[in-house]
Amino acid sequence: MRQRARRLVLLTTALFTAAATAAPAPAADHVRGERHPSHGGLSATIRYTEYGIPHILAKDYTNLGFGTGWAQAQDNVCVLAEGFVTLRGERSKYFGEDRKPDGSLSSASTNASSDLFFRGIREAGTVEKLAELPPPLGNRPEQKKLVKGFAAGYNAWLRQNRITDPACKGADWVRPVSELDMSRLAFALSVLGGQGRAADAITSARPPAATGQKAEDTSAEAKAEAARELFATDDAAMGSNAVAFHGSTTANGRGLLLGNPHYPWQGGRRFWQVQQTIPGELNVSGGSLIGAVTPSIGFTPYVAWSHTVATGVPMNLHQLTLDPADPTTYLVDGKPRKMTKRTVTVDVKGGAPVTRDQWWTEYGPVVTSLGAELPLPWTTTTAYALNDPNSANLRASDTALGFARARSVQGIQEVLRGTQGLPWVNTIAADSRGHSLYTQSQVLPRITDDIAARCSTLLGKVTYPTAGLAVLDGSRSDCGLGRDQDALQPGILGPSRMPTLVDAPYAENSNDSAWLANADRPLRGYERVFGNIDTPRSMRTRGAIEDVAAMAERGKLTVADLQAQQFANRAPAGTLGAARAAEACAQLPGGMATGSDGKAVDVTRACTVLKNWDRTMDADSRGALLYDRFWRGMRSALGPQGVWTAPFDPADPVRTPHTLNTASPAFARALADAVTQLTTAGIALDARLGEHQYVVRDGKRIQVPGGTESLGVWNKIEPIWNPAAGYTEVSTGSSHIQAVGWDGSRCPVARTLLTYSQSQNPHSPHFSDQTRLFAQEKWVTSRFCEKDIMRSPALKVVKVKERR
Repeated sequence: MRQRARRLVLLTTALFTAAATAAPAPAADHVRGERHPSHGGLSATIRYTEYGIPHILAKDYTNLGFGTGWAQAQDNVCVLAEGFVTLRGERSKYFGEDRKPDGSLSSASTNASSDLFFRGIREAGTVEKLAELPPPLGNRPEQKKLVKGFAAGYNAWLRQNRITDPACKGADWVRPVSELDMSRLAFALSVLGGQGRAADAITSARPPAATGQKAEDTSAEAKAEAARELFATDDAAMGSNAVAFHGSTTANGRGLLLGNPHYPWQGGRRFWQVQQTIPGELNVSGGSLIGAVTPSIGFTPYVAWSHTVATGVPMNLHQLTLDPADPTTYLVDGKPRKMTKRTVTVDVKGGAPVTRDQWWTEYGPVVTSLGAELPLPWTTTTAYALNDPNSANLRASDTALGFARARSVQGIQEVLRGTQGLPWVNTIAADSRGHSLYTQSQVLPRITDDIAARCSTLLGKVTYPTAGLAVLDGSRSDCGLGRDQDALQPGILGPSRMPTLVDAPYAENSNDSAWLANADRPLRGYERVFGNIDTPRSMRTRGAIEDVAAMAERGKLTVADLQAQQFANRAPAGTLGAARAAEACAQLPGGMATGSDGKAVDVTRACTVLKNWDRTMDADSRGALLYDRFWRGMRSALGPQGVWTAPFDPADPVRTPHTLNTASPAFARALADAVTQLTTAGIALDARLGEHQYVVRDGKRIQVPGGTESLGVWNKIEPIWNPAAGYTEVSTGSSHIQAVGWDGSRCPVARTLLTYSQSQNPHSPHFSDQTRLFAQEKWVTSRFCEKDIMRSPALKVVKVKERR
């Protein structure tokens, strides 16, 4: 059977007459090759290698999209189908109005809120209008063909296969999709940091009561602090590390890239591995967010890239001055402008339909909060409208496709300038010529420091410097956002303003601002909306810079060095604080400390465990659990900076602050609480980390190495704490990891790992296979070139096609 499969691959490849690694054809050939893309029915060849990784071979973009939609449905049909239910605004209809969505497509707290938000988008025709825009504002022809093919592939899989995943087996909400549904998915991902973040506030906004009584307001200072917390990356559910090394630091003069995104392990923000090939035109491998038609992060014969969640604030507020006689009318230059009311109704399972009004202005929707901690009351005199420039942006997919066709770091930059489509991420890249890149090329509102100085309201004067959230005076037309000459759309910052670092020995980001992408070449001079400078870095950023700077200085780097960095599992907070904690613990009178409950606790054993801990979060590490629980208590009591006695110094941002504040009463209290927590959960103080940090697959625990955000571990893992049992299932953390280099051939030297495996279907053979690899800190050797695909001992070839 394997020999027959290999012969089929050879015959299929021969039909295309060009090697998969050939250079892209001229742009004119794209159109000629797609005049009749289906020839009566779409088809593709999918070659599966180890761990169920598909290598999709097609003759053009539409057929490539078809194979991709088919293969994604094969692995994750229920995840895709539930996402489309969300986009249709039908979660309440099928799952009930009060259930909380998984958060992959918005921050809505209930199904009802999610439905009202997405149904409002549908009824307004928002995505339809964007889909009709010509390029460069709208999607390019190749991208539209991929989307068309993906929808057809997904639908063909549904017609031709039986669903085995219990999450949606037999469910009547699994339905065929259209190209427009795919565009709605792209839109939802684009506005995650703006309108999607404010879904609850958009759908619950109400004009003030007829009595005219003003709502109680929160102080500007409190709102500023809430805004800072809202946009902080520390302890965020989504983040990433990535580093690109210049050829001057590597063994062969070629670039190296290590990408380590931290995303949820369940739901619609999972990655899925794929290689896509159109011979002579396209050859790319990487990780796609489920529903994406091309890899979101990946590599080609020439260049590799990854993304990290950026600090740029992709929204702003306009504070409206209202007509005293009508709170749904606002004034601009003294002239009245009426809000637009959108009435939206959604069906509810077992109950009456829910109807709500949404209120829209020329700036965007009226919102009454940004999170529970940041109220924005709609009074008789004031309201707030949210501006989200990504609500006019479907170009992120064009950017991804452009990366897949780029041949260098310079090509990546050209794609970013030409598409201007990334809504909330940085880009880190390296190429086979030895170049490195960091750039914060985001679609951000055109908030310059000058505009903020001229137009900020009293609230904006504190939220903008503190959090980068601009609150502008919406009553003045001269406070409009204007247009940069090099920007594709009005109201966004142009490419020339983007913080960018080219050809530094290393370029690294761990979700802090652009300032220290390289500590020896700090970036300055960018607008505050991008992020801050001269402020404390997160523990993960500090540890990452220490590690990669030392690697760059050592030089002679290879892919093996990237692999070692990924699983070093060093806990920088432990490196800085554990020895001092152990010493102070040993000096506690009688070995006793008083916990938060006022009870005395014997911590003598804890002193020894902390002293002997190896300062890592390896699965075999003993003492890691104790320090983790202690550290969380210290930070909760004193804050990220208050745990130290030596303050932050902007002249030494990587090594400060430091020196654990053991003199604070919070030290002994946190230590006692940590001992009590572990003891109550039945966990030994020196228990192995892997025994209590795990996921359950097929009824068995799989240990998970890595550590939490607050400890600063590169290999970030966030488990869920149960007071009665300790840590349970890992919820988020390292996801699609790639370590990429080149050796002079057109076959990249790449090692990958998808921590949670390809499929969320428990009946799939690829439900947990890579998770077991992750537990052993092992990697998958990428099969990129045809000869390597052909040599796979697990090779399985599937020819998929439409049946009409």
